[in-house]
Amino acid sequence: MNFAVPPPIVEHNSNLLLAALAPQELAAILPLLDPVTVEVGDVLCEAGEPLRHVYFPHDCLVSLMGVAEGRMTLEVGQVGREGMVGASVAPDHDSTQVRAVVQRAGSASRMEAARFRTEAARNPSLQRVLYRYTEALLAQAVQIAVCSRFHVLEARLARSLLITRDRLQSDKFHLTHEFLAHALGVRRVGVTKAASALQQQGLIIYSRGNIEILDPDGLAAASCTCYAIVKDAGAQTVAGLR
Repeated sequence: MNFAVPPPIVEHNSNLLLAALAPQELAAILPLLDPVTVEVGDVLCEAGEPLRHVYFPHDCLVSLMGVAEGRMTLEVGQVGREGMVGASVAPDHDSTQVRAVVQRAGSASRMEAARFRTEAARNPSLQRVLYRYTEALLAQAVQIAVCSRFHVLEARLARSLLITRDRLQSDKFHLTHEFLAHALGVRRVGVTKAASALQQQGLIIYSRGNIEILDPDGLAAASCTCYAIVKDAGAQTVAGLR
């Protein structure tokens, strides 16, 4: 996997987790961060494998996938500018339990995982921020797991689309049937049926992976209560980091 390194881009503190650090602590790790661009479908880390880098997204969106038997997947979280990919490596783990796949291309700051572990071990400010963030990630993963077990696919798809909308702050985005099938842990035909049902209700337009949410309130009504829970947890995380 090759990453194109753009000219000096966005300031690193456009990532809210980095921006939450004390100024002197942020200044100490800035030299360790490299700006990168990531493309849709890039795998930033693989479940169970050593993690080489951690990533702090600026305007990209990353899907965290739980993996079973190497092929079955379920999205258990998303990471945008409020967080990081690889938080679990601090302070004494060198691997992650999820596959991180880029859902929306964009920019990020990248640091070698070994250096990040060293910084996390010596930096109380970073430790506090990571603790709040990993707690929020865990709450998100637990709620999505409960949702996947007890709620119908149509409601789960509505929940997933709304969360993506909130993270991207846009009613229009691109998600293929294949990606949604992996994210929801179902076959593509299931995604097709659920998307068609939402489209027939006038809630979305879905064609060739291009999604437009026409009625956010109606889609929220079609979703399960898990959407509101995950949204509130995300809002609390952002508020806590600011």
